[in-house]
Amino acid sequence: MRIADVQLFRVRGMIPRRLSFSEERQVGALDLFPEYRARTVTPPTAAELAEDRPIEGVYVEIATDEGMSGLFGPIMEAQAYLIDTQLRRYLIGQDPIAVEHIWDVLARHDRHGRKGYMMMAISAVDLALWDIRGKAAGMPVYRLLGGPTREAVPAYASALGYSLEPDRVRERACAFVAQGFRAQKWFFRYGPGDGRTAITRNMTLVRTLREAVGDEVDLMFDAWLGWDVPFAIEMGKCMAPYHPRWLEEPVQPDRIESYAEIRRATGIPIAGGEHEYTRWGFKVLLDADAIDVIQADPDWAGGLTEMPKICALASAYDKQVIPHGHSVVPALHLVASQSPAVCPLLEYLVLLNENKQWFHKTKFMPENGLIHLPTEPGLGIALDESRVLMRERLSWQ
Repeated sequence: MRIADVQLFRVRGMIPRRLSFSEERQVGALDLFPEYRARTVTPPTAAELAEDRPIEGVYVEIATDEGMSGLFGPIMEAQAYLIDTQLRRYLIGQDPIAVEHIWDVLARHDRHGRKGYMMMAISAVDLALWDIRGKAAGMPVYRLLGGPTREAVPAYASALGYSLEPDRVRERACAFVAQGFRAQKWFFRYGPGDGRTAITRNMTLVRTLREAVGDEVDLMFDAWLGWDVPFAIEMGKCMAPYHPRWLEEPVQPDRIESYAEIRRATGIPIAGGEHEYTRWGFKVLLDADAIDVIQADPDWAGGLTEMPKICALASAYDKQVIPHGHSVVPALHLVASQSPAVCPLLEYLVLLNENKQWFHKTKFMPENGLIHLPTEPGLGIALDESRVLMRERLSWQ
C-alpha cells in the first residue's frame, strides 16, 4: 500500500448559534497594550441564540492506491497550506503505515520548521496516517498505541467563553458538578494592565467557584499568557488558600525561567505546553523544573507518533500529561492508551468541542463526566454528509 494522493478540502454548513458563542473573553498577551485591553465581547441575545450561523471546517485526507484513506480535521488553513505546498512531495509514494519514517522525514525537511505552524501541519498529516493505520489493522488507534487502559476517560469541564459574572459562574459551576465533572477550569479576565483592581476581580472568580463547588471538586485557572512574573506571584499567593489544582500559562511560553520562578514562589502547580512542540521542547521545560502538568496538544505538538514519546518523557520525570483540548478525538485515543498515572484526564471545552465535531458522524461528548472510547477502526472521524452544504478542494499549487 502506497500514498497516492493528499487532498485538502473545506466544507461549509450551518450550526445552531447556541452551540458556539462567547459571553466573555480571557486575558491574553496583547492585553499589554491599551487598545487590545479595551476589547470586549457582546454576548448573543436570546433571538440570536435561536438562529443558525455559517460554519466551515478544513480537512486533510490521505488516499492510498488500495482505496483506503485517512481523514483528519478540522485544521487551520495555515496547516493546509503547508501540507499542500511543502509536505505533499514527501508523502506521495510512501508507505502510509511507516509513520515513524514519514514523521522523521517531515520533521527534518525544513530546519526552520521545528515548531509552530510547520509542526502543526506535520501533526495533521501524522493523525491522518494513524487513521489509515488503524483502518488497515481493523482497530481503533488507541489499541495500536497500547490501550485501552480504561473503558472511558474522565473529562474536566473547560469553561472558556462563559460569563464571569458571579451569579452565572456559580450557576454554571454547580451545573458542571451535576453533569458529573469532578474538575473544571476557568479563564481569568484581568491582568497587570488592569491595575490593582485586577487582583480583586480575579479573586472574586476564585472565591465564587470554591464556595459554589466545595472542596471535593478540582479547580484550575488559565491566564493564557497574559500576566508577568510579579503579577502571577501575587495572584498565586492569593489563590493558594483555595487549593487550585493548577495555574495555567501565566506568562509567555518561552519564558521558561519565569515559569520556574512562579512555581517556586507560589507553591501552586504550574501547567503549560499547549504552545510547545515535540519531546525536545518539553524536555527543556522539565529540566528547568518549570512545569507540573504537560498540556501538549496532539493536533499541534507532533501527532500521535510524537505524543507517546512526550508521555514517556513525562513519566520519567514523574509528571502528568493532560492534553490541551483543542479537539477531542486524538487526545481521547492518546489518554486511553496511557496509564492513568501519566494521563489522568481529558480537557473538554464545553462551548467549543461540539462545534469542532459538527461535521462528524460520531461525536465524542462527556456522559456523567466520562467520554467513552471509539469502537470503529482508525480515529473514528467520518463526515456526516447531511451537514455538508458545500465542499471545495483547496490547492495552492
